[in-house]
Amino acid sequence: MPKKRFQMKNSLDEKKVILGLSGGVDSTTAALVLKEQGYEVIAFYFDALGKGREEAERMANSLGIKFIYEDVRDRFEDIVIGDFLKAYKEGRTPNPCIICNPMVKFKSLIDAADREGAKYIATGHYAGITKVDDTYFVCKGKNEKKDQSYMLYRLGQDVLSRLLLPLYDFENKDETRKMAEDFGMDNAKKKDSQDICFLEGSYVDFLEEKGVKCQKGNFVDKDGNVLGEHQGIHCYTIGQRKGLGIALGKPAFVTNIDCSCNQVTLGDNEDLFKTEVTSVDNIFNKFDANNLTAKTRYTQVPVEAEIVSVGEKVVTRFKEPVRAITPGQSIVFYDGDVVIGGGIIDF
Repeated sequence: MPKKRFQMKNSLDEKKVILGLSGGVDSTTAALVLKEQGYEVIAFYFDALGKGREEAERMANSLGIKFIYEDVRDRFEDIVIGDFLKAYKEGRTPNPCIICNPMVKFKSLIDAADREGAKYIATGHYAGITKVDDTYFVCKGKNEKKDQSYMLYRLGQDVLSRLLLPLYDFENKDETRKMAEDFGMDNAKKKDSQDICFLEGSYVDFLEEKGVKCQKGNFVDKDGNVLGEHQGIHCYTIGQRKGLGIALGKPAFVTNIDCSCNQVTLGDNEDLFKTEVTSVDNIFNKFDANNLTAKTRYTQVPVEAEIVSVGEKVVTRFKEPVRAITPGQSIVFYDGDVVIGGGIIDF
């Protein structure tokens, strides 16, 4: 499929762009920027949850741009929610956006662009695209607090070569909102969307509604001594302190989850710090880096790192200890501000 897309590229309209429009202020402002740059913008709403279409279409009308729609609920359920349920059953803590972006969201955008004859796709992510020789890379956006480059590390060259990220230069969210307000967009002050789009309440309640029912088991300390009973491994994540339902007379944190023996290990805060991590299902655009850093969570500040082993699994060593490295999350590698790869953190 990527070959077909690159072959089609020369016949696509270079001034036409398919924009993922959610109805929120970020994608709305992205549309405004693209229009100012002279692009013919087509709004695309991919429906993963069976809601939100009306707001997205209303904003497209306010922007004066064409609106197209695709129902992707079945694919989203199978791929994204399926992975979410499987991960928690196995004691991992997934990041649904990491899975959704390459397999649902951006695939849908590229397919829509091909159908509409558009060379480019765009989203309202706070990140940028840079090209070095013949390779495209995601890079950090100028809005440090909102930078979303971490979420995009699994996108392939077939996507990156056609991706525009109009909010790259926006240094803060107030700037985004002001532009929308200046153009009379009534969603300028709309609240940001939640982190996991399909959760409206507790993730544990969602898991149990979907049939995830893990057995109760033992809380243990790092020496294997039984401390009490846990309610099922799906109820916990590495670094968790609140909601454990156990009193030990001192703060206790989840430091390990072992689905093979249905145990949750509790320890002190210092037990959460590690200098080494193993990742699987790794994707790299290049290995060499002059200034290699890595982050193991979306909100984490990148830490100096060294890749010490490459193979089916990648072993990374940090210059300083990193707190609460969590299986199922991603480690993302940077060369300065440029994303060079990443993988899924293993046990």
